[in-house]
Amino acid sequence: MRLLTCCCWLILTALVFCSSALVANDNVILDSRPNPELVAEVEAGKREIANAGWWGFDPVDSTSILQKAIDSPVKKLIVPNIGNNWIVRPMTLRSNLEIVFEPGTLVLAKRGEFKGGGDSLFTARDAENLTIRGYGATWRMWKRDYQQPPYQKAEWRMGLSLRGCQNVLVEGLQIESSGGDGIYVDGGSNINYCDNVTIRNCVCLDHHRQGMSVISAQNLLVENCMFAETGGTPPEAGIDFEPDSENQRFINCVVRNCIFQGNSGHEILVYLKPMTRNSEDVSIRFENCVSRMGEAGMEKTDFIDPTLTGWAGIAVGAIKDDGPQGTIEFINCATENTGKEGIKVFDKSADSAKVIFSNCTIKNSWVSRHQDFGGPRVPILIQVRRPSYTERPGGIEFNQCSVNDTIYAPALRFDQERSNYGLHDVLGTLYVRSPHGAEAILGQDLWNVEVELIDARVDKPNPAP
Repeated sequence: MRLLTCCCWLILTALVFCSSALVANDNVILDSRPNPELVAEVEAGKREIANAGWWGFDPVDSTSILQKAIDSPVKKLIVPNIGNNWIVRPMTLRSNLEIVFEPGTLVLAKRGEFKGGGDSLFTARDAENLTIRGYGATWRMWKRDYQQPPYQKAEWRMGLSLRGCQNVLVEGLQIESSGGDGIYVDGGSNINYCDNVTIRNCVCLDHHRQGMSVISAQNLLVENCMFAETGGTPPEAGIDFEPDSENQRFINCVVRNCIFQGNSGHEILVYLKPMTRNSEDVSIRFENCVSRMGEAGMEKTDFIDPTLTGWAGIAVGAIKDDGPQGTIEFINCATENTGKEGIKVFDKSADSAKVIFSNCTIKNSWVSRHQDFGGPRVPILIQVRRPSYTERPGGIEFNQCSVNDTIYAPALRFDQERSNYGLHDVLGTLYVRSPHGAEAILGQDLWNVEVELIDARVDKPNPAP
């Protein structure tokens, strides 16, 4: 199923004119025919805007042609829609470049190539001042080819790989079917993070590992994007904030107005296992985001496929007793029709970064069958899976959140079948609409745990006289 919501289409269509208007005042720029004279002017520094078509076109393999255009000294490069696909092998982007893919342009990975486990469609390493625009354009790879011989098993064939980059804007692109992540953000040779990166109005669809992986970032903004239908190798999340080492960072990372839909793993995952007290304080914030299986407006009875996957709508885990300080916030977010829990917080220490849910809504958890799962089936789960990670689980706030569910289960549960540490520092208010009523199962050993559950059912049964 190919997903692109109406709201995303409206955004993309409306903003197509922005990129078109930038070149409409120069008819020479709009001429995509090969032109050695104009290429010579570009190489001589006489032109700041160029058309990649001037370097030529090869319907079988345009890699060297497009790479020469990118490597030229031009400040702005237009990749035109010439009525045929730009078929390429791995491409490299550079600093001080604005590259615009015209509406309708399809950049297609060359079939049979990308044999290297880390061969990505586009890579920018240690680049600065890079803008990529592609309203109405698509980058596409061949995920299913990479999942079988003769390809070696790998999960790093990204759509767009940003490594150690600074001042990057990516907007309007649809990136499809990579052998790794749609977008990957990590450190490079000069700095071990990306700084000042904005991903806006993009769609990441049908990727092998993640819709987007953030390994290390500072001043990251992801807004008005969709991450959908990830599946192939774990974690299979819509977006995953997961460092590789304690010296990486998540500072001022904001995900806003995004949709996470139909991913085989968690829709949103924040997993901080490698980080320690020596790490920089984390600051990750999700605002006005929606996580779900299926399409908007579906109800539980619409989910009849017994093989449907999907895990939690929001999952935060592995923030250990010696983990980083800081905050991970979810503000005005909604989970609906999630494969497993609406919210899951696991192996999270009360002594490390605080997790805050404010004005969040959990609706219809556990729409996937997960017939081999024997654990608790609840909308919100706090869990100790690895007792070695934390002896003081907790450190969570629920500020004016609501649970709307049809399952007969407590709204909130603390599960620690492998330990007996008890729960620490969990506060807040939950409004519950559930046939089970407003109930939580948190155990007996509670320290500074004050969660008020309010039965918000309109037709709740009258109390016995």
